[in-house]
Amino acid sequence: MPQQSTFSRALPVSTSAPILVSDDDVAVRATLRMFLRSEGWECDTVASPGEVLDALRRSEYALLITDLNYTRDTTSGREGMDLIAEVRAQSPDLPIVAITAWSTVGIAVEAMRSGANDFIEKPWDNTRLANIVRNLLRLRQSCEKSARLAAENSILKADANDREWVCGSPAMRSVMDRVESVARTDVNILITGENGTGKSQLAELIHRKSSRASASLIAVNMGAIPDTLFESEMFGHQKGAFTDAREARIGRFELADGGTLFLDEIGNIPLTQQAKLLQAIETGQFERLGSSRRQYSSVRLITATNASLADMVADGRFRRDLLYRLNSVEITLPPLRERQADIATLAEFELQRFSKRYHKPVRSLSAPALTVLHEYGWPGNIRELSHCMERATLLAKGGMIDVDDLGLPQRSAPSPTRGDPLDLDSLSLDDAEQLLIRTALRRSQGNATQAAQLLGLSRSAFYRRLQKYGL
Repeated sequence: MPQQSTFSRALPVSTSAPILVSDDDVAVRATLRMFLRSEGWECDTVASPGEVLDALRRSEYALLITDLNYTRDTTSGREGMDLIAEVRAQSPDLPIVAITAWSTVGIAVEAMRSGANDFIEKPWDNTRLANIVRNLLRLRQSCEKSARLAAENSILKADANDREWVCGSPAMRSVMDRVESVARTDVNILITGENGTGKSQLAELIHRKSSRASASLIAVNMGAIPDTLFESEMFGHQKGAFTDAREARIGRFELADGGTLFLDEIGNIPLTQQAKLLQAIETGQFERLGSSRRQYSSVRLITATNASLADMVADGRFRRDLLYRLNSVEITLPPLRERQADIATLAEFELQRFSKRYHKPVRSLSAPALTVLHEYGWPGNIRELSHCMERATLLAKGGMIDVDDLGLPQRSAPSPTRGDPLDLDSLSLDDAEQLLIRTALRRSQGNATQAAQLLGLSRSAFYRRLQKYGL
């Protein structure tokens, strides 16, 4: 029987399935059923291991509480442990609590080895039993939710990977031919192309096709790393290496050992740090900040940029020797406007992806909508197309997306040539801001840091605007 205790009642963890209690003592079964129901949990009871297995075959249960000693003997717990092992083999995710009057450390350990999640003695303490049940149910709900999210994300990610590599256009077929030629080698690859063309997704594809696919792909946005933290982020630091270094940290080169290191926005790396990166690439060796011990890391390097590194070299903003280390093979992703044969297929992929995500039965695009998609210039490339289809899926009132659902402007943002007056009557504030950003990026050869300086913005404020406009 339970030991009485005074405690503040916590809210039960809700579950649609009942708890199954197994004990050969009718009084124990009745007491447990009464207590669990008073805590808000439904409960079924059985009297033997065979009845447990029958009940689990017939119905779904949220948790099993089982005695260890039945008719075979009354002290060893062997019969209950055999039951736990059999239940665990059939129902790997079912939480199990073992309960017995003959409690020793050895029995408790063996019950846990057999597959029990927890152990409680008779007479039990109501508070402890309620906490055990509540925590196990909460843990199971959390695991089930994580599994659902992981499954959904894997579907969405698989769909996203598929849609990036639609290769109906000659430009994309050429890209994929080159990828197939170099993916399994360890050669350094530089991916170029406009923003939104899928450079980071291409880096992931190359890693998956490489001989290092079983190891990690470590991605770093070089535009988001402040100059003062470059060494710490890339090579790690020792505890006490600088004021805020309260503990040691592993750098990205070390994390990527044996795998692939992807450096996005490589054109934004400060000139003062380029020599350090070059040395690490050439030798595979580096030192953590604050340490004199040299370490070695074997990484396959992939970099990406929307800037012209050749122009940056000519302007003295990028080291020529570093460029030669990065672009052993250069792959240029074409903008979406040069992939007319792929637009309809890409749009359909996105439509199906967001239809699944938002549980909306949107099945197709109307003929006028497809015409608009082909006529639009797509300055934001695939990223803009994805946002467009997400918005259209949410706004569509029926099973088909029409022109109004797309929300695309009838004209692109104005881009006057030098000396042309701006048409202020037709230029919105957002159009003007986009125009300024594009102009600054063009003048800085795609270098986000310099473009931000030209506009008098901090780098973080500049990146927020790039994200806002899909640039």
